[in-house]
Parts: sequence; C-alpha cells; structure tokens
Amino acid sequence: MASGWWSVLKTVPWSEVINAAPQVATGARRLWDTVARKSGGAAGMAPEPMMGEEPQEDYFGTLVMRVERNEMSLAELRTQMLQASEIIANMADQNAQLIAKMDAARNRMLWLSVATGVSSILALVALALVVART
Repeated sequence: MASGWWSVLKTVPWSEVINAAPQVATGARRLWDTVARKSGGAAGMAPEPMMGEEPQEDYFGTLVMRVERNEMSLAELRTQMLQASEIIANMADQNAQLIAKMDAARNRMLWLSVATGVSSILALVALALVVART
C-alpha cells in the first residue's frame, strides 16, 4: 500500500505545485472578493413562461408575486454562491499552507538523508579503523 502511494507522490511535479500555490490562493481570494462585492444582478436570466391566460385585473398581482418569488430565489442563489466561493477561498488557503508544509517536510527529509549518509560513512570508517588495529 505504501509503495503505491510512494509511486503516486513521485510522479507529482512538486516544484510546479509549490510555485503555483500562491497564484491559486491569490486567484481564489480574488474570486471571493469579487463575489462578495458584486451586487445581485440577474442578467441573462430568461423569464418564466406565463401559466396561461389570466384575467386582466389579476395580471398585475400575478406579476408582483412572480417578481417577489424570483427575488427570493435570487437571494438564495446569491447566498449559495457566496458560501461556495468562501469555501473555495478557504480551500485554496489551506492548499497553500499544505504545500508550504510539504515543502518544509521535503527539505527536512533531504537533510535527514544527508545526515544519515554522512553518519553511515563515518560509522563504516570507524569500523574499518577498529578492524585495522586488531
């Protein structure tokens, strides 16, 4: 199982991911700022078809009800859009933090590998000296 994950992690271009993380976070933050600032316009929405012929005196009341219903739907959609864009911004921030921590862990692993190699070489040299003296 671990070897499968290791092969997957080795195929990831980490340098590109690390370099792109700030841009992703900035883009998500801009998206959040744009959505949060934007007023709730409904450009491009097609009107609902009329349900049939209604009497002329009730036509205005029906239109008012439809407008109120559409405004409520628009407010709900805007709330959902704000929540979704906030989640995206939070995920981008978390992704940037995760990438930074993974980069730090990678650097630590590199230093530990070097230290292990040096200590192994020193141990072999010490063992060779002990064997040579006897």
